[in-house]
Amino acid sequence: MINAEQILKTIRLTEKSNKLSSNYGQYTFEVYPSATKHTVRAAVEQTFKVTVTRVNIQNRKGKPKRSRQGRPITASDSKRAIVTLKTGDKIELT
Repeated sequence: MINAEQILKTIRLTEKSNKLSSNYGQYTFEVYPSATKHTVRAAVEQTFKVTVTRVNIQNRKGKPKRSRQGRPITASDSKRAIVTLKTGDKIELT
């Protein structure tokens, strides 16, 4: 039994992710770096009681930036999962 709180951080609500969810049944989650496709699938199915048909993972590298003192720094890396649900399933976002 997996602990979904150790896999899923947050659900990403952006203009692009809202369009994906309404048109294609795809939802975007920010996940922990150790998450795999199998663990993300199990966590989403367990948490939201839906059927997952596909999981895509994106590793996003942090962009270079400058601190207030002018020193170069790097924003933190992130990992995202785009989850496609079975036709007819929905995740209610309240």
